[in-house]
Amino acid sequence: MKADIYAPCALGGTINDENLEKMSAASIQVIAGAANNQLAEARHGNQLEEMGIVYTPDYILNAGGVIQVADEFNGGYQADRVRKSVENIYNQIEKVFAIAKRDQIPTYIAADRLAEERIAAIKKTRKIFVRDPKTTIHR
Repeated sequence: MKADIYAPCALGGTINDENLEKMSAASIQVIAGAANNQLAEARHGNQLEEMGIVYTPDYILNAGGVIQVADEFNGGYQADRVRKSVENIYNQIEKVFAIAKRDQIPTYIAADRLAEERIAAIKKTRKIFVRDPKTTIHR
């Protein structure tokens, strides 16, 4: 079947050798889904790049659930605050694409790079903002 978008939303590992051939035959142009661990192996992310398929890494695209849970721990759930954070997912995905273009790397590596940059920035400021030594940032 021909399609423009493949959206894996339940089962991980569906971007694999067998399905990459099917995606090529189906003329898939974009992969954007909420399933975790979509790439069966890291090399499949490289193959997507070589095939010209736009891949939106799962852990950024499906961050809404984590954002909501984190908000519940941040002074109680507030729908407007969660909505504002979820709407920022689009901006984060744009950053991933910009890093991929800038560094000429596949998007799955660019997403890791963005996450690593954010973690490094948080580590530099944690003493300013984190007062409780039992928080997860100290583990």
